[in-house]
Amino acid sequence: MLLRHGETALTPEKRISGSGGSDPALSETGQRQAEAAGRTLVARGSVRAVVSSPMRRARQTAEAAARRLGLDVEVDEGLIEADFGTWEGLTFAEVRERHPDEMAAWLASPEAVPGGTGETFASVARRAALARDRILTRYEGRTVLVVSHVGVLRTLIRLALGAPPETLFRMELSAASLSTVTYDRDGGGSASLRSLNDTSHLADHH
Repeated sequence: MLLRHGETALTPEKRISGSGGSDPALSETGQRQAEAAGRTLVARGSVRAVVSSPMRRARQTAEAAARRLGLDVEVDEGLIEADFGTWEGLTFAEVRERHPDEMAAWLASPEAVPGGTGETFASVARRAALARDRILTRYEGRTVLVVSHVGVLRTLIRLALGAPPETLFRMELSAASLSTVTYDRDGGGSASLRSLNDTSHLADHH
């Protein structure tokens, strides 16, 4: 199960919030979203472990769910959001206006560096795949809740589908949305996407 963290103050403004800027906490709305996700996961009854990005908004989301599930939160550094360099705190519209060539290059290639000093999506893909493999090895055969960020979760879904990098920008992953990827246990590495961007549990929590 893949859970994007709940809203922060930056989320409704669509401001870029990676690992290179501030580390905002969940807003009140985000906290409610995290609790709603937790209730849904308890009702489903299958989650046996919770693994989170080290960033505050992800940990707070994971802790809210884990409390309801009666589980501890394990932190995996590989699940941290990308660093967007000097783009941190800007909206994509602002980046497009101020740095149109840089934005175009970033959208076109996973090797492009965002914000001059940020992390490429090729790098994100490498560490997300390593984190995925660690989690699959440690919790073989069990359902794990992975709490992370839009860039990392889109990457995990893209890798599961065997899709090209440009598909990253064609997925909507709302705050506190749930997606489900299953991995074969035969070691063949095949995966299937069972659900994407499920926000039905948030109907009364916006």
